[in-house]
Amino acid sequence: VQLQASGGGLVQAGGSLRLSCTASGSISSINAMNWYRQAPGKQRELVAASTNVGTTNYADSVKGRFTISRDNAKSTVYLQMDSLKPEDTAVYYCYAYLVVQALAQGYWGQGTLVTVSS
Repeated sequence: VQLQASGGGLVQAGGSLRLSCTASGSISSINAMNWYRQAPGKQRELVAASTNVGTTNYADSVKGRFTISRDNAKSTVYLQMDSLKPEDTAVYYCYAYLVVQALAQGYWGQGTLVTVSS
């Protein structure tokens, strides 16, 4: 099983980016698909979460600016990030809780760097 994240880059404050993360492999079902981030010198934090029934949750710091969505047919989760701020600068990681060969467990993507300049 692999999670491949993409879409990071350098953007000016107020700009937008869209992250994507696709799961591949012998996946029976996908439950949660979330986005986390880790800024330099800080702990990894949950940014946005989505369940397989469409429930979403966001960190207070990104509510109203970020939107998580999923394309279950493509096993892909997206993070639309608008009105970006310098404090959003971090490595963004996708996480998925998958069922693979009857075993449910979590998997991490490799991370994609988002840099927001002021």
